Amino acid sequence: MIGIKSIASYIPPGRIDNVEQAARFDRDEAFVRTKIGTPTLSVKAEDEETSDLCAAAVRNLLARNPELRLEDVQALVVVTQNGDAEGLPHTSAIAQRKIGLPTHVACFDVSLGCSGFVYGLYVLKGFMEATGLKNGILVTADPYSKIMDREDRLTTLLFGDAATATWLGCDPEWELGPARFGTDGAGADHLFVQDGCFHMNGRQVFNFASLKIIPHMQEVLADARMTLEDVDAVCLHQGSGAIVDAISKRLGEEGGPKVIKDMFGAGNTVSSTIPLLIERYGFDSDWRNLVMSGFGVGLSWGSALLFRRGQA
Repeated sequence: MIGIKSIASYIPPGRIDNVEQAARFDRDEAFVRTKIGTPTLSVKAEDEETSDLCAAAVRNLLARNPELRLEDVQALVVVTQNGDAEGLPHTSAIAQRKIGLPTHVACFDVSLGCSGFVYGLYVLKGFMEATGLKNGILVTADPYSKIMDREDRLTTLLFGDAATATWLGCDPEWELGPARFGTDGAGADHLFVQDGCFHMNGRQVFNFASLKIIPHMQEVLADARMTLEDVDAVCLHQGSGAIVDAISKRLGEEGGPKVIKDMFGAGNTVSSTIPLLIERYGFDSDWRNLVMSGFGVGLSWGSALLFRRGQA
């Protein structure tokens, strides 16, 4: 069975003081900490490309798991919508060279945003099972600093840069359970890039997330004949402190306390937020299972259950 064996990450050391940034828009520190969720944002160096973030995360994964050798990796999938240069060639190919992976590796990109980790897990799992591969790496790297307008108060306070690398293989620590996905292109104009700059209708995205995600997770739980009472942890996309708090409140006493909230001093790192949570909290915990949900640009969403090895 193909599942998650390990996760590692790379958060660039560069930081933006979010409290100082917010003051330019007449917002105080309390607003930053409660509504945004982090007093700092991570930012890549000017000379760092998306593929550099990918390579750094994969190197950290290999260092954490010396039993995984470069020549053992058979697939590399990169989830990004902000790839190298102008997007051609695909970022995973550039990352393959920088990492030093062998040429027998299959490389491709998945163009998704905040739902991308959940989608990517099942895309790579299916690809591996269909072709008999034993070891694959799913990378999330979507540096929004490349498309950020620092004068736009609706976006500049939210997004940070990071990358994660997830090792998928046999005998996993976390098994992939039921999953569901959704898309509503009617909301495409709520998050988009125009003339090189990112634009977002924050109110519409907030309403979408706070209303759509809980029923979606409940559908996944129903597929496994489970309820929130059976869940050990809820790992939501960390879109903002306000969004995570709103969903937690709607989950009530049964599910709210199980929601993990942590933006790592980095901000909304798009497709990297959920794997960052699982990396930090999921491996050394006593969790038997978790439910996760990623949601955002598209509009796109994906929810899934993960089970600790032998707990499905």
